[in-house]
Amino acid sequence: MTDRDALFEYCLRLGDTSLVLGQRLSEWCGHGPMLEEDIAMANMALDLIGQSRILLTYAGEVEGKGRTEDSLAYGRDAWEFRNVLLAEQPNGDFASTMVRHYLVSVYNYHLYSALTKSADDTIRGFAQKALKELAYHVRHAGDWMLRLGDGTEESHGRAQQAVDDLWIFTDDLFYTDTVEETLSKSGVAPLDPNLQTRWKEEVTARLEQATLKHPEVNNYMRVGGKQGNHSEYLGHLLAELQFLPRAYPDATW
Repeated sequence: MTDRDALFEYCLRLGDTSLVLGQRLSEWCGHGPMLEEDIAMANMALDLIGQSRILLTYAGEVEGKGRTEDSLAYGRDAWEFRNVLLAEQPNGDFASTMVRHYLVSVYNYHLYSALTKSADDTIRGFAQKALKELAYHVRHAGDWMLRLGDGTEESHGRAQQAVDDLWIFTDDLFYTDTVEETLSKSGVAPLDPNLQTRWKEEVTARLEQATLKHPEVNNYMRVGGKQGNHSEYLGHLLAELQFLPRAYPDATW
């Protein structure tokens, strides 16, 4: 695999994860538990979609085949997406949405911290900007982990159920292959050997503060999202996300 091929693939992985998670959060618009939270989730969705635009635009430039952020977002099928499995899981209830967002945001925060030292100017500049947004996402979702986990009996039960249900997708966050290995040699995507350890330490501490139990690691951990192996939920999400531009492919705004 060449450096250019690896960089294109890597940009898709980052960009698709932000796009899919942003789409999931946007589904709460008008349905939030309170007006302030409704607005907060919409703003975080916009943060993620903005991050995705930068990454998919750069992916198109790296690929060199004339594809734009729009054609990459709206013109690919589910098996061509490279987002992590956790991002595409259904919203469920509010507790499930916040737990999912917290787990992904903590991962992205530590990953992008490493990418601020990237040898690639675009990746480095993107990470520096996105890190400020992600710090808020981690804090916001982390606060809800505490409020729900250490709240009422019902909120605690829902938060614990969300942690138990979503945990099987967390190994997918850290799955590495030749894409990361190729880019690490050139310093574009530094492989941080302590990334998973720092993520686990931060998440475990938050779980303890929220009186939530850490799920037991089992043999059914799901991986493969970065390689295009997705759950059935991504297809449904893309059907809604891509409907308009596919129905009217020549439309201009």
